[in-house]
Amino acid sequence: MGWGVIEVSGSRLSHIANGICHSVGTDLGARLLSLHEQLTDVIHQWQPDAAAVEQTFVNKDGVGTLKLGQARGIAMLVPAQAGLAIGEYAPNAVKKAVVGVGHAEKHQIEHMVKLQLPGVKIAGADSADALAIAICHSHHLQSAGTLAKALAKAGA
Repeated sequence: MGWGVIEVSGSRLSHIANGICHSVGTDLGARLLSLHEQLTDVIHQWQPDAAAVEQTFVNKDGVGTLKLGQARGIAMLVPAQAGLAIGEYAPNAVKKAVVGVGHAEKHQIEHMVKLQLPGVKIAGADSADALAIAICHSHHLQSAGTLAKALAKAGA
């Protein structure tokens, strides 16, 4: 499970940290617990203000999709336990926000993440995806903030 932390200052994005949580153990319960513990450590260490996850896509491998959904549950549970609001984005929405097209390849996503976060050292493909989700979420929050200000101004 990849994770990424960015800082947003106006329209400027800065890389803070990224990494990968590896499940440890032989049975599913132990593996999910290890992901929970690792992600909890990330939240405590970096103290983010918001969180975002990718929506689950369903493919032909039902068992794989179910396991992905269980790990995604951990990815939503941990920030919720920390009191964070969680954004959810479809894979194509993330790709469109970062690359400009909804059907971008993994290497294109990583390339654009590196362009938008100069100097970033990406821990792996899952971390690149996590940083892309963070970038997508930052764009969404900025748009929502701009809209809220415009509505407040119009109502004044």
